[in-house]
Amino acid sequence: MNVLEARNITKNYGHVIALDNVSMSIPPSTIVGLIGPNGSGKTTFVNLATGFSNLDSGDLFLKGDRINGRHPHEISRLGIARTFQETRVFRKMTVIENLLVASRDRAGSRPTQKARDLLTLVGLAHLEREYSGSLSYGQQKLLEFARVLMMDPTLILLDEPTAGIDPILTGELLRCFKMLRDQGKTLIIVEHNMAVINAVCERTVVLHHGRKIAEGTPLEIEQNRIVQDAYLGGA
Repeated sequence: MNVLEARNITKNYGHVIALDNVSMSIPPSTIVGLIGPNGSGKTTFVNLATGFSNLDSGDLFLKGDRINGRHPHEISRLGIARTFQETRVFRKMTVIENLLVASRDRAGSRPTQKARDLLTLVGLAHLEREYSGSLSYGQQKLLEFARVLMMDPTLILLDEPTAGIDPILTGELLRCFKMLRDQGKTLIIVEHNMAVINAVCERTVVLHHGRKIAEGTPLEIEQNRIVQDAYLGGA
């Protein structure tokens, strides 16, 4: 059974068609890239899948259950978590407090240890007592990613996760993505950095002007003339 399935989903903002009759299926334990020029509908798809926007038509299913119209907190409890293009950390809370507030298990020392393990994973362990507002943009991106993992989601949607992160930390982040996939997680990555897509994704979906114009392996997408034309036309 697919983890996420979109069937003919459409979203309009006034006279602007953000997504136009888009369908895709996301199998379990995979990393799928979602690419396209600016304004192609990538973030709109993430917003719809996580309940931050409502569909105009079509259906979305999480492991076979229809999730149309559910609130973000309801969808989160079902096992979907996300990051944002612009980081959303609690700036007046410490780094470790940002993680603890996302924990579903508030009892005993287990959440604190899990938070520390995740901070070690993303390279922020030495900053656990710092206020998150004092972190660099890239560090805030890593913190937001760690906070997502505190919820132990089945499906993780990452909106430009490597933007603003230096190459060394990006490499560590890609290693984390592969590790999560090997642990049975499913990831959808919205990215402009094709090196990231090529490094970790088994499949890539291409959006352009709200429509899905191609789907395939990263190599197939690189060689697709329709995709090349879309990028040249949307640059």
